[in-house]
Amino acid sequence: MKILPLLSCLLPFAALAQPSAPQPATDANIQRLVNEISAKNLEADVRKMVSFGTRHTLSDTQSKTKGIGAARVWVFNEFKKYSKAGGGRMVVEMDTFLMKPDGKRVDKLTPMANVLATIPGTDPTDKRVLLMSGHLDSRVTDVMNRTADAPGANDDASGVAAVMEVARVLAGQKFPCTIKLVAVQGEEQGLLGAAHLAQRAKREGWNIVGVLNNDIVGNSKGYDPEITDTLHLRVFSEGVPANETPEQARARRQLSNENDAPSRQLARYAQTTAQRYVGANGYTVLLEYRPDRFLRGGDHTPFNQLGYAAVRFTETNENFNHQHQDLRTENGIVYGDLPEFVDYRYLRRTAQVNLATLANLALAPAAPVKVEVLTAKLTNRTELRWQAPQGGPAPAGYVVLVRETSAPQWQQRFPVSGTTADLGISKDNYIFGVVSVDAAGHESTPVLPVVGR
Repeated sequence: MKILPLLSCLLPFAALAQPSAPQPATDANIQRLVNEISAKNLEADVRKMVSFGTRHTLSDTQSKTKGIGAARVWVFNEFKKYSKAGGGRMVVEMDTFLMKPDGKRVDKLTPMANVLATIPGTDPTDKRVLLMSGHLDSRVTDVMNRTADAPGANDDASGVAAVMEVARVLAGQKFPCTIKLVAVQGEEQGLLGAAHLAQRAKREGWNIVGVLNNDIVGNSKGYDPEITDTLHLRVFSEGVPANETPEQARARRQLSNENDAPSRQLARYAQTTAQRYVGANGYTVLLEYRPDRFLRGGDHTPFNQLGYAAVRFTETNENFNHQHQDLRTENGIVYGDLPEFVDYRYLRRTAQVNLATLANLALAPAAPVKVEVLTAKLTNRTELRWQAPQGGPAPAGYVVLVRETSAPQWQQRFPVSGTTADLGISKDNYIFGVVSVDAAGHESTPVLPVVGR
């Protein structure tokens, strides 16, 4: 990427009211990987998961053909196949733990496991970790019914299939930082597997810079009202960090940056990356300014609660006839989460969005640190300074992003070669972010400046 000198002229306010500024060029290798995602493989994986009868968290763990235990082993073995085909770099583990009865949705001592595949980074100084997840367990109407058939084709075999297909395609690839792909257990019983993994990440000091959670991501036909939408995928993100400290809250109120938490920046990053690699024929990722659907939660939530940037992908129009339902037909309506109700071409796009976001972010340098806006001078200009990231590939340069305070997405981009910027636009009227960029144009997520004296 050619680093251009910083524009120092005064920009009129109207200039930023134009459509989003051009994004970096498409990486041909990422596009090739995105195109390798197979709808046929996704369908085969969903149908295989359905074949286990139920994947309820409290179901059989001894059978080789039925229940959550058999499903976990199958995912583990598939990950191992992908690792072998990719040269053996991808490390696969069964992350086991015991859940004691909790008086809620676990009524007995239950052995549990998340199935985790890790693609180690090639740069030992790059400690960043990216994580993609879906939940393996399923349920029917009664959340404690562990014996009835619970196909869980869309909720959430679709998410796990997306994780598996991304793992298959990326298993032999090399990135500076680490990518983890996981099928978690216990979502329907209270986000148990995700909570265990988030706590493990905090305990072991994983430097997680982004979690992409996929839950209910394979249906394009909603009901009540009946809507068919093959061109949109929602991404939910928190605006105010769940673990915000009083000091951080004061800074947020001072700067009015409620719409710029790390999770929100990750969601924007996914939207713009999807536009570049998956955006043919009008396909778009929709930014939803909520942590999750109304009054609901998902496996990204435990990561948010521990301070990690984490978002949730989900389809645009859920069909509740096919979600958390006993299998039956009433008044000509088929109830139940069956594989024939999954749109596998739509699911393919979901997996592609995840792969593009992971790969683009993994190839980028780490984000700049100690980003500050200088306020010592009484001026309408905006002076910024920052420091290079510690560890990982050195940035070839940086880009200052600018948008109006009311704009949902970045509108202007100013490439710079150093670690300072002097913009002829007012800090009163705009929001700024700084990203690291490599020579090929891969960018980090933005960092907003804090007040520097």
